[in-house]
Amino acid sequence: MKVGILGLGTVGGGVINVLQKNSASIERRTGVQIELVIAGVRDVTKKRICDTSNIKLTEDPFEVVNHPDIDVVLELIGGFGLAKELVEAAINNGKHIITANKALIGNHGNELMKLANKKQVRFLFEASVAGGIPIIKALGQGLSANNIESVAGIINGTGNFILTDMKEKGRDFDDVLKEAQALGYAEEDPTFDIEGIDAAHKLSILAAIAFGTEIQFSKVYTQGISKITTEDILHATELGYTIKHLGIAKRVEDGIELRVHPTLVSNSQLIAQVDGVMNAVMVKSDALGTSLYYGAGAGDEATASAVIADLNDIINNQTSNHILGWKSQEKINVVDNDAIVSEFFLRLLVSDIKGVLSKVTGIFNDHNVSIEALIQKQVDENKNAHIAITTDRVSTKTVMNIKKAIEASDFNQAEVQLIHIELLD
Repeated sequence: MKVGILGLGTVGGGVINVLQKNSASIERRTGVQIELVIAGVRDVTKKRICDTSNIKLTEDPFEVVNHPDIDVVLELIGGFGLAKELVEAAINNGKHIITANKALIGNHGNELMKLANKKQVRFLFEASVAGGIPIIKALGQGLSANNIESVAGIINGTGNFILTDMKEKGRDFDDVLKEAQALGYAEEDPTFDIEGIDAAHKLSILAAIAFGTEIQFSKVYTQGISKITTEDILHATELGYTIKHLGIAKRVEDGIELRVHPTLVSNSQLIAQVDGVMNAVMVKSDALGTSLYYGAGAGDEATASAVIADLNDIINNQTSNHILGWKSQEKINVVDNDAIVSEFFLRLLVSDIKGVLSKVTGIFNDHNVSIEALIQKQVDENKNAHIAITTDRVSTKTVMNIKKAIEASDFNQAEVQLIHIELLD
C-alpha cells in the first residue's frame, strides 16, 4: 500500500513515527506492507519530528495527489481552501482519502463524500473528532445495532484545560488562556477553540453519523466559554456542579438538537471528572445504554493512532462506501435553540437592598418557572450581591425572557450569566 502525505506537522510527523515504530504489528494485522512514498510540505529544509530520509519531500502538494503510484492520500494540512482542492483532485484521481480535518468535513464533507462514493474510493476521518478516541468507529460500527438517543462530549481540549484550571486554581479566564497559548494548547488566535467553532465542527460530524443525516454545521447553536467567570465556577461548585464546554446532539420529538455551549454537569457524572486537555464522549443508545469514550483529544501519536486505524480499515476493506456509515440519509429537523427545554443556571449581580430577593423571585413567578436552588452572597464594597439560581426544566425562550426582565430592572447591576444544566443519564 503506497501512501502520500499532505503536511508533516504535529500529526503528519506522528503518523510517520507510529508507522515506523509499529510497522511489524501493523503488517501482522493487515498482511500488507505500508510504504510512505511522498510528502507535501511548505519547506523541505525544515527540521521535523520524524525521520524522512526514505520519503520524497515536495513543496508542490499537487505532486502528491497526482502521483501515479499513490493508493491513499493522508490530508493533514488543515483548513478548507487548499485542502478541499487537493482532496477533490485526489478523489478524481482514484485515490482513497484519510483526513484529520474537521473544518473541511464540517463545511464540505457532504459533497466530498458523495464525490468519493461516485469515484468508488474511501473517505475516512476518524482523527477529525476527539483525536485518538475511536468514537467515529464506535458510532458507525460498534453501536450500529442501536438507535442512538444522544451524544454529549468534551471535544475540545483547549476549552477543557481552561475550565479545569479556572476551577482548580481559582484563576480567571484571560490568565489561563495565556498559559494555554504558552503551553501550545491554544493557538495564537484561539477563537475557534474558545468560542466553540472547533467543537461545532466535530459535533456536526458525530450527529450525522449517530442519526444518519447530512452534516449540518451551520445549524449547530454555538456558544463559547470566554464569558465564564470564577464566580460562575464557584457558585456552580457550591451547588454540586462542574462547568464543562459540551457538544450535545440529542434526538427529541421534533427532530434533533445540535448545540455547543458551557454546561453545568452534576459532580456525580463521570464526564465531570474529565479534566485538562483530555476528551470524552458519552453516548446513550437503546440497546447498550450509556457508554463513555475517554482519551487524548490531540497530540501527535494519539491522533496518528486514529489516522493509521483508518489506513488499516482501507487495507482490510472493513468500512463500506455508505455515506457516514448509512446506506441512505434521513432528513431530520434541527430544533431551534429557543425551543430547547433544559434546566438552567443564572448568576445575577444585584443591588443588595431590602426586597430585592422577592423582586427576583417574582420575575420567575411571572413566567411560571420554578426555582430549584438559590444562593445569595454580598460581593463588593458597593453592597452589591451575587445571586445564583438553578431552575426547573424550562424552554430557552422563556428563560431568555426572564434574563431580559432582570436586566431591565432597576436593581440589576450587570449582564445576567445564563448556562445550561444537562442531565446526562
